[in-house]
Amino acid sequence: MTISNPHHHHDAVAKRLKRAEGHLRSILQMMEDHRSCLDLAQQLHAVEKAISQAKKILIQDHIDHCLEDAVGELNDERRRTIDEFKEITKYL
Repeated sequence: MTISNPHHHHDAVAKRLKRAEGHLRSILQMMEDHRSCLDLAQQLHAVEKAISQAKKILIQDHIDHCLEDAVGELNDERRRTIDEFKEITKYL
């Protein structure tokens, strides 16, 4: 079965990256406004998490669609191997 748009989660990735971009702009403004280091660190952490989540979605999407489409139908053992691989990518 061929998927017409194998990158259907790219919209979700773009949305997260745009959110991170907005956070970065606000952090720069916060710096200009001499906000506390604690406030800045909290916002930087939010940006870092948004980017990390975008990366995870992109990798999972690739495994789910591009990789599986390339190797074709999987038997149970190979399915478990792919599922385990997907699980371990959560620790990237």
